[in-house]
Amino acid sequence: MIKSEFAASLILWTVVHVVVFPKGPPMLAAAGRIDISGDGSIKNYYTQRQWAVDALARRRAAELVSSSTDVSSAPSPSSPLPSKSTPRIYHVTEYGADPTGKADSTEAIRKAVADACAATTDQWLIAGVNNLGGTEVHLDGGVYLVDAPITLPSGSGNIKIHGGSLRASDDFPTDRYLIELSASQNVSSQTNTTTTIGDVAASSSYNYEYVTLCGLLLDANYRGGGITVVDGLRTVIDDCYIVHFASEAVSVHSGHETLIRASFIGQHITAGADPGEKNFSGTGISLAGNDNIVTDVIIFSASVGILVSGQANILTGVHCYNKATGFGGTGIYLKLPGLTQTRITNCYLDYTGIVAEDPVQLLISSSFFLGDANVVLKSVNGLAKGVDIVDNMFAGGGSGIDIVALEGNFTDVDQVNVDRNTANGMTVRGTAARATVAGNGTRWEVDFSPVLLFPNRIGHVQYALQSDTAFCRHALRTVSGNAVVIESDVAVQGTVHVEVDQAPANGVIGV
Repeated sequence: MIKSEFAASLILWTVVHVVVFPKGPPMLAAAGRIDISGDGSIKNYYTQRQWAVDALARRRAAELVSSSTDVSSAPSPSSPLPSKSTPRIYHVTEYGADPTGKADSTEAIRKAVADACAATTDQWLIAGVNNLGGTEVHLDGGVYLVDAPITLPSGSGNIKIHGGSLRASDDFPTDRYLIELSASQNVSSQTNTTTTIGDVAASSSYNYEYVTLCGLLLDANYRGGGITVVDGLRTVIDDCYIVHFASEAVSVHSGHETLIRASFIGQHITAGADPGEKNFSGTGISLAGNDNIVTDVIIFSASVGILVSGQANILTGVHCYNKATGFGGTGIYLKLPGLTQTRITNCYLDYTGIVAEDPVQLLISSSFFLGDANVVLKSVNGLAKGVDIVDNMFAGGGSGIDIVALEGNFTDVDQVNVDRNTANGMTVRGTAARATVAGNGTRWEVDFSPVLLFPNRIGHVQYALQSDTAFCRHALRTVSGNAVVIESDVAVQGTVHVEVDQAPANGVIGV
């Protein structure tokens, strides 16, 4: 207890005091103002909350003393506080960018990006790429006019640009992109980066890693493109709306593992049935690299929705109604003959189809084709191997368009499986078929030409003869021009059930 001589008119103000007890360690007195009367009892004047705070402070002081016998080693109240760390979010408006879009903001945004990328952490991602710790360039919800590209310095990683709109000015160069992840203006270049980590020199062909572009509206003003990524690794383009491009909305060149998702892309802002659709040009997404993923993306106007010229890419949940096939448009164009390695699943091809040149290892499944949209296998060197076009739905206008069509002559075909597709108002084509023929005689012929995909190419036949009158000997006699002939040694009333396959799993089908 406090001795009575401290009573009378003692006032404790709303500051933190050090109170010395005769038998105990120093303690921090509770904050608050307390007037003490003449009986010397401080307890009677404490509120319940203040008394609890005092008890907690007394306990904490005892713990501090028991953990160190040298009280003088405790920090002095006058010791300076640690300096406040600087947030690593760079707001472009603080650099003078005009969020109204009236004045050019190119240099202001470039300065914000440069500062963000200069804030190194001495940590590394892939060799040569600095881990910027998740620093952000925030566009503050503005619309910014730019007359030149916003380019990230080479070696930048773990950085995000988000939260606003960029619009190209009338002076924007027509061969550039609004946002460029490119070490050089020449997007076809390949830059090798060498860095020293410790005493070891490491090299990488990647200039960027884990760069995120999200929540952006990019208006190219029919001048250039939206985003280009050159030699990037694990780039994320998410929740973007990219319009009015003249070349590509998104261009990926070389690099690895770019993820494009939940975005809307269109050269012209339309919702279909546009009177100017015949004149749509440009490409929505160009993938000239490997192992990229496009998911949940809608491409509503462009001559080509997605152009793929790199291997091992995945397209899923993509809706293309960019330009109808009847107007010369293509939803997805696979332009990498001989080494496709592309998977297209759960997509919606809306009046615009898929074209694949010399496909090798291609999967198209669980997708919906509307308005006579179909799949075209285009011969360059006559090659088609390891192709699965299965479990899709096709709907057309009744004009007899094949759901899968050939363009050119294919001479090297192996393991092509077109099967289990359904069609309404279009002609079903496949590599497997079955038929039943009934008759009275010694010869049954089944012509599969109207349904089989490849001409004069049956690799496997299985049949059964059901005789209603007598036992007989019978055999498969000829297979020619996708027609099958079965004969018996005596005339019978019977039914023949035949199944054929153009792509048996155990080998190449001869021409």
